[in-house]
This record gives sequence, structure tokens and C-alpha cells, in this order.
Amino acid sequence: MQTDIVRVELGSRSYDVRIADGLIDRAGAEIAPFLRRRRAAIVTDETVGALHLARLQAALSAHGIDSTALALPPGEGTKAWPQFTRCVEWLLDQKVERKDLVIAFGGGVIGDLVGFAAAVLRRGVGFVQIPTSLLAQVDSSVGGKTGINAPQGKNLIGAFHQPTLVLADIGLLGTLTPRDFLSGYGEVAKYGLLGDEAFFTWLEKNGPALAAGDVAARQYAVKRSVEMKAEIVARDETEEGDRALLNLGHTFCHALEHATGFGDRLLHGEGVAVGCALAFELSMRLGLCSQEAPSRVRAHLRAMGMKVDIADIKGDLPSAEGLLALMAQDKKVVDGQLRFILARGIGESLVASDVPGDVVLALLTDALRGR
Repeated sequence: MQTDIVRVELGSRSYDVRIADGLIDRAGAEIAPFLRRRRAAIVTDETVGALHLARLQAALSAHGIDSTALALPPGEGTKAWPQFTRCVEWLLDQKVERKDLVIAFGGGVIGDLVGFAAAVLRRGVGFVQIPTSLLAQVDSSVGGKTGINAPQGKNLIGAFHQPTLVLADIGLLGTLTPRDFLSGYGEVAKYGLLGDEAFFTWLEKNGPALAAGDVAARQYAVKRSVEMKAEIVARDETEEGDRALLNLGHTFCHALEHATGFGDRLLHGEGVAVGCALAFELSMRLGLCSQEAPSRVRAHLRAMGMKVDIADIKGDLPSAEGLLALMAQDKKVVDGQLRFILARGIGESLVASDVPGDVVLALLTDALRGR
């Protein structure tokens, strides 16, 4: 299968996102041109490491690249100070220099944490993203957002630090659990919802084939998602304007993730799906879009077997007032005002900072009543 290449245009910090099946076996050839000396430090998680690390190291070795590896525990709980400190100190022990490359080999947790480590190590070293989950391939590995979570909320500690290269191997998606794959699909659907109705229509038709393992469909979905993100990042690298649109569904999502302890009760992409449904419902209540739009969003996500409602989240949750208070910790708060990404229709999103709190509270109250 061909390799699709999407360029993220950021002047001297531009880089390629390469997308293909079997790309991991060419990792040595892909990475070698960027190395000053033939060595690399790999940070992965224990699950990905057990499945794929030997294959990656063999590909590097075939091009004379020595590598060492650290495997962190899997899961969102890793994305915090203790494992971040462990990662940075291990990289220092490996004597990683400013001209060396660190390889982030895993899902979004590893990519975010390792990218942040690379940003602060010796005031900035290069890193390569090799995302192994659908969510990481379409979203978190592209655009240079790195960071860890704090007790006060998600992704509140971090830096913008662009990768040198992104290698998205579609074949690695075949080892994901169905739940993890669908979690990533929440981010794929988000791209259609925020800016490309034709892509969302394509997903309505091809989503089941994607989930069932159609490699060509998976490659197209990853490519189109990355294209959309790259276009937005090129216009607005540090989220001063348009980049905020990528957070469709995330204000609700981050509050729900916080409420569920950043754990397995609610995976990030599941929260995005619920958040997108809530964002469209909020848009409809504010008179921005027709009633058909949120119904269509919910129908597709439900047809894919995804979480759609707050009622789909098991276990206790805070009150509507409690969830609203968690939203107030969101990174998108400006001058004390919450910013929501809303929609005039599928494929037509906007940033709104004047959303009445009572409308949001009523929406959350109704959503919780459905539990």
C-alpha cells in the first residue's frame, strides 16, 4: 500500500506525517536522515512494548541505529508527575543530547508525556512520534501539544513542542481492542463534525468497515483527519484562534474525564463522542443549528456502538453544578469565561465565549436525569 504524506507547514519547524501499513518496519530508514549520531532513546508503555518494541528496535538496528527503551505503565494515570519525572531522569541517564532524538512509541498518553519530556530536557531535544492508537494517529501525535495532567484537571501542565517526524503505521491499529479503536474513532468523527460534512457523510457509510478492519478505509480516515488538523495547526499553532475548533466536545469531555478519575470508566475518545453530542445539543438549544443535526450525530455514534449520552457512563457522577465547576478549570477559560466550540450544522463549527451558564446547567441537568 502507498504511503500518504501530510506536511505540517510551520516554517523552519515543518515536518511530515507519514501514513502507511507496515511503516514500523521502515522506521530505521525514515528516522536515520534526522540523526546526528546513530542512537535513539525509545519511551513506550508496557502493553505496546510487549507487542511491538522488538520489531521497532530491529528496524532501527537494520540501519545501524542503536536504541535503548523505557516502558512505562499503560493508562491515563501515567500522564502525571511521577512517571514524567521517571521518564526525564531516565533520558538524562541515557545521556540524550540536544541533537539526539527521543522516540515516543505508543498512544496519546505516551506521546503527550514524552513530547513534554523532550520539550524540557536540556531546554528542548528533538522527538519522533510513532503513534500506535487511532486516537494518537489522528490527533494527539500531530500539532505539538504536549503535557501531563494535574489534580486540578487534564493537560494543564505542558508545552508546545513540535515533533521532527510522525510515523503512523495503520497496521498497528489491528492490535487495538474494539473499545480502544472506537475511542479513537470519537476523534475521527470530530473532524467531520467540526469542518467537513462530506467526510462525516463518508464516515456514516464507511464507519462499520473501518471498525471491522478495512485497512484502506482506515488509511483514508487517518489521512483526512491529519490533513484537517495540519491545516488548522498551520494557521494557528498555539491556539490563539482557529485551533480551538479542534476542541469540539472537549469542554464537556474533560469535565467528565475528571469526574471519572481519568481512568478506564471513560476513555478520552469516548468522552469526546459524548462531548460532541452535548455540544450539538447545546448548539440546537441556543438556536444555532437545526434539531436534525444533533440527532444525526447521535445516530451515527450510536450505530458505531459508542457512548453517546452521560447515561452511558457507569458509576456515580457529580451534579450538574459539580460538572459545571469542573468545566471552569478548563484550559479554554479566558477572563473567567468558558469557551465552547459550537456548531451551526455538521461541518460548520465556531468558538463561542458568551454561552449563558443557565443553558449549560439545564442541558447537564437533563443529561444527568437520563441516567
